[in-house]
Amino acid sequence: MSAKKATQKSAKSTTAINKKSKGFTDEERAAMKERAQELKAAGRRGPRAAKADGESDVFAKIAEMPETDRAMAERLHAIVKASAPALSPRTWYGMPAYAKDGKVVCFFQSAQKFKTRYATFGFSDRANLDEGALWPVAFALKELTAADEARIGALVKKAVS
Repeated sequence: MSAKKATQKSAKSTTAINKKSKGFTDEERAAMKERAQELKAAGRRGPRAAKADGESDVFAKIAEMPETDRAMAERLHAIVKASAPALSPRTWYGMPAYAKDGKVVCFFQSAQKFKTRYATFGFSDRANLDEGALWPVAFALKELTAADEARIGALVKKAVS
């Protein structure tokens, strides 16, 4: 290789190193690491232990949340358990989620998780919420009113029907 080509190659490598990555945020990387840990833990547990441990994992994650998100998460947990007792609580990317046959149907994401201005309650593609060609799958939450709780309960029931 000539001296000129060696110089060009090293300059190109240095430029690539100095560029800031436009990839995942720190919060996204942390969520992916939590998901990897969840998968490893699930592989070590038996099916019965997974259900009991799943609920304790959910309560532990809820306890780590700031007060406003914690109150919402606790209330949503009660709504999901009352509306669809067949769903199993578990964590999913470090957040409370509820699964049917091992597949997540709905989940809560605190505002603090990704530093957003609102919490989110969402449904996966496993939820039976299809209505025509367009339907909502996630809801922004700033607070929970009685009407919101009733709507969420009805959606959870429909999602597992």
